Amino acid sequence: MTHFPPPAEELRLLDAELRRLDARRGQLLARRAWLVTTLHPVRPSAATAPPPPLPPRPEATAPGVQNVLLLLGGILLTVAAMAFTLVSWGQLGIAGRSLVLGAVTLAVLGAPAVLLRRTLRSTAETVAGLGLALTVLDTFALHEVAFRTADGTTYAAVCATLLAALWTGYGTALDTLRLPLPAALLVAQLPLPLWVVTAGGELYAAAVAVLLTAAFDVVVALRVSGRAVRLVAVVCAFGAGGWGVLAAGVLALDASGPGAAARAAGLFALAAAIAVAAARYGPRPGLALGTAATGGLLLVAGAAGVLRVTVPGDWLVPACLACGLALLAVARGPEPVRRGLTAASAAVQAGAVLWTLPVVGVTLLGPVAWLGRVWTGAPADARAAATPDAFWPPYAVTAPLVLVAVAVVLAVRAGERRRYALPLVWAAAVALPAALELPYAVGLSVHGLAVPVLLAILTRTALAPSVTRTALGSALATSLSVALASLAAEPATLTVLASLTALFAAAALRGCHAPVTAAASLGYATALACAAGASAGWRPEHIALLVLVVPAVAALVAPRITDPRATLAVETTGAVAGLVAVGLAVFDPPLLALVLSLCGVIAAATAVRPDRRAVRYAAAALFVLATWVRFAAWRVGLPEAYTLPVTVPALLVGALRRHRDPAASSWTAYGPGLTVTLLPSLAAAWSDPEWTRPLLLGAAALLLTLLGARHRLRAPLVLGGSALALVTLHELAPYLVQVTDALPRWVPPALAGLLLLALGATYEQRLRDVRRVREVLGRMN
Repeated sequence: MTHFPPPAEELRLLDAELRRLDARRGQLLARRAWLVTTLHPVRPSAATAPPPPLPPRPEATAPGVQNVLLLLGGILLTVAAMAFTLVSWGQLGIAGRSLVLGAVTLAVLGAPAVLLRRTLRSTAETVAGLGLALTVLDTFALHEVAFRTADGTTYAAVCATLLAALWTGYGTALDTLRLPLPAALLVAQLPLPLWVVTAGGELYAAAVAVLLTAAFDVVVALRVSGRAVRLVAVVCAFGAGGWGVLAAGVLALDASGPGAAARAAGLFALAAAIAVAAARYGPRPGLALGTAATGGLLLVAGAAGVLRVTVPGDWLVPACLACGLALLAVARGPEPVRRGLTAASAAVQAGAVLWTLPVVGVTLLGPVAWLGRVWTGAPADARAAATPDAFWPPYAVTAPLVLVAVAVVLAVRAGERRRYALPLVWAAAVALPAALELPYAVGLSVHGLAVPVLLAILTRTALAPSVTRTALGSALATSLSVALASLAAEPATLTVLASLTALFAAAALRGCHAPVTAAASLGYATALACAAGASAGWRPEHIALLVLVVPAVAALVAPRITDPRATLAVETTGAVAGLVAVGLAVFDPPLLALVLSLCGVIAAATAVRPDRRAVRYAAAALFVLATWVRFAAWRVGLPEAYTLPVTVPALLVGALRRHRDPAASSWTAYGPGLTVTLLPSLAAAWSDPEWTRPLLLGAAALLLTLLGARHRLRAPLVLGGSALALVTLHELAPYLVQVTDALPRWVPPALAGLLLLALGATYEQRLRDVRRVREVLGRMN
């Protein structure tokens, strides 16, 4: 039988055998590594070898270098040819010069064909450009040799024509070249204007020639397929067209009669026809829309030049507006053309409206000057009422007609922009009386009737909010303007202010933007009260009592308004009216005290409402101010007369707060009220030589101290005790001084020493007691 050792012995044997196996395995692995190294020597790995250096990155592309070199070569050759032609020409005879010019030019112009067959296109472009430059130099050399006596303008016209034809034929023959045809188009801008100048044409003929050249450019831009040619044609068309339009504008401004103006208008019409044709046949809708709009504006500009010398100045803008509106009738054709002509008409209408803005501004803001001329007499007419210190714009009689015409167009054709018709009609109604110089009363009536019409629009619930806001703003602006204009005459002022008060009150009752209309009604009511008092011959302080009717009415009406915003607006306006009343009565203290008291009553009545409890502080402040003003009017110099009216209400409020909140501090409840009286009374008592004030103040301080001790309140106890101590010190100060003078000089130091000894003994006793307590605690441990 096999013998099995005990488990502990067996475990020890197994561990020993595993250690021997691990040691043998390590020896075998080391031997294997040595054999591998011997048979295969270690070679540098490609992965660990350093990477080869990267070639330097080129900073320019090969085509770029090529183009630069060709361009520089062409420029240098052109400069050399110019130097040869201008400087060295005279060293050769006539035959030599002709032979050199012909040979070089023909060789250079023919070289691109050979280069193109060898697919050297860029080089061919450069050589072609050099050839074109040589042809220009040839024309100069030919002029110097054979045509020195010829007219310079005529020779330039002939050369420009020949060069344009030559370059066009050359570019057509070598159609793969991109330079000759655009260059030919650039030179083609010169022949027609130069021929006109040669023929003795003036600015008008030159402008026609330039515009015809622009038309040619438009045709080329629309018909030619090459991109470079089209781009050059578009640029040339804009340049030539702009120059022609500028010349037409100069002619129109210089025209003194219908004939000259009609000729300028013909130029504008030609430019407009070119622009509209370009828009009609142009491939790009955006560019077509712009050119069509430009064409429409040019038509109106031409018509305006004729109208400037044929119609009166007052009717110039309406006539131009009619021309602008006529564009809407002729807006036909493709969609970009129609939209462009419509945009041109809109631009004309906008310009006409801008022309009327000074008239409307003067009519609305001019009456402000009547604030310094109240009731100085009714002016002669509505224009005089609008311009007491302002300048009326010239030729502005037809401004209302312009505004109405634009408003009608917007209402009929504008779609979403129809809402702008209302402010234009309002502006026309505002400017109409002054423009027509209607009588003063008629002008006020027109403006006054505009207000209820605008307020009536607010009742239309189907209108957009923007329209109602516009109507509201217009109504407010008109009412303010007519109210200012009515200040010229007393009856007009009373009538206008009463009417405006009633109108805005009615609008507020109907719920038409009640916050604004209610505030406006109360504001005009305040002005009406001031005007009525002044009309009755009252002094300003008496007028203040009449003005207080407005805040009283506001306080009565506010609780019955359901809209919180309207309630706040009414109360705010009433408060402002109260401030106006205070300002009117400020120079009469008795009446000022009465006004402040009445304002306090109104504020107290407002504070009765649960949501306006905070107004009670304002009411208390008004009552206190009224009391102070009354005492000042009575020449009362006692500070208690001013402080007690504040202290008593403050103590009552503090007692009420302590009753509702027993945890409230006495400093918060009673501190402010007591301080208001005690501090001024102490200051007065210390400077009062009599005994009455210190006696009464001391008695009050003693009573206050006893009350504080009885009810255990810190504020009365501390404030009363401090006041009592200060009063006592003040009263006993003379006797203390006498006692100090009667005592020997050694008594004060002795008393100070005794005090210090007593303090030292007390301090030592406290330390001894602490030491004993510590020893007792130690024995307990």
